[in-house]
Amino acid sequence: MHEQPSLLAALVSALRGGSIEVVDLTSPLSSDTPVIQLPPEFGQTATFQLEEISRYDDRGPAWYWNNFRSGEHTGTHFDAPNHWVTGKDLADVASVPAHRLIAPAAVLDFTAEAAKDPDFLVEVEHVKAWEERNGPLPDGGWLLLRTGWDARSTSQEAFLNADENGPHTPGLSPECARWVAQESPVIGLGVETVGTDAGRGHSFDPAFPCHAYLMGSDKYGLTQLQNLAALPATGSVVIAGPLPIVAGSGSPARVLALVERS
Repeated sequence: MHEQPSLLAALVSALRGGSIEVVDLTSPLSSDTPVIQLPPEFGQTATFQLEEISRYDDRGPAWYWNNFRSGEHTGTHFDAPNHWVTGKDLADVASVPAHRLIAPAAVLDFTAEAAKDPDFLVEVEHVKAWEERNGPLPDGGWLLLRTGWDARSTSQEAFLNADENGPHTPGLSPECARWVAQESPVIGLGVETVGTDAGRGHSFDPAFPCHAYLMGSDKYGLTQLQNLAALPATGSVVIAGPLPIVAGSGSPARVLALVERS
């Protein structure tokens, strides 16, 4: 008798055969990657920079390598609980359990609404309506917010979409942020924008409610995702790979999704 293939062998076979597709949700990381801009009285994050060490030359004849400098929260990145004051006594990015970095995802599509109104806010009723159509949010999974904002990711100006009143980008309302953090079964929120909060989040009560509620609830954030349009509403699995920076509040991450294809 032939033994049944193991689950991992079946996974490898499905990946090789194309019945499971790997979708890269990560924005390319370079000096052109947009970064958040805070009011000038606050500290600012660094843009990504490469410093060449050697490139097949006298500094190293057979090898090419670089040093790099980057903010923890630059490009597609992972927010750990200690990123916000509400989670200051909770996990740093190196302490996030590895098994929580692989989780199912629910994709909520508000592309049309964000195209009409860049300040569009998702309310609890929107999420409940999605659940009526698709079933409950995945226990221990991600809520991924698709808004079409990844189309702007090659331009700092278009991505931040700021005027004299501040940035204008879609996100969750304060009450929805509280509900996702404190009442929903998900482990975190993923977005296509520069941060998990809406552009107007600075003026909400509490300020930046996604950060305040999610981090304080020992949950996570994923930002500057791309290619969410390639994911189904339910059924995909997200693999988030931040660097395990000791005492770090977050890290640039390679974020992948596994999607079954018929």
